[in-house]
Amino acid sequence: MAAAIVMKQAQVEDAREILDLQKLAYQSEAEIYHDDTIPPLTQTLEEITADFRNQVFIKASVDGRIVGSVRGQLKQETCSIGRLIVHPDFQNQGIGIRLMDEVEKYFPEAGRFELFTGHRSERNKYLYRKLGYQVFRRQPVNSDLTLLYLEKRR
Repeated sequence: MAAAIVMKQAQVEDAREILDLQKLAYQSEAEIYHDDTIPPLTQTLEEITADFRNQVFIKASVDGRIVGSVRGQLKQETCSIGRLIVHPDFQNQGIGIRLMDEVEKYFPEAGRFELFTGHRSERNKYLYRKLGYQVFRRQPVNSDLTLLYLEKRR
């Protein structure tokens, strides 16, 4: 029988493990865009630790090991969601969907959720559309990358 996946709010003590997982999970994005300098891969321990001061981190754990994470931050009525990550060995098991559900539930006062992904990130776009997110803005970054901003309203 598969081990239970536990969802709960992460603490700053989890920063190192989440950062290591983030760097592993974002390798696929770096490959898609041929860019290993994307912010999730260059973030430092000090930077992610500072993020804990103004963002809520939700973690997914199996047998005490963090296998997924997402973060959210509320400003007025909009919750910005970022860095949804799932360990490659645990993808396609619904963990990303559960993490998104948990972060949305954490902010019941939010009337709107917003996130972004790259235009070539097909798996991300598929997941976010499935969860009810729609593109509302496109922002070209360079010749290889356009960021798609997606939103979901309650």
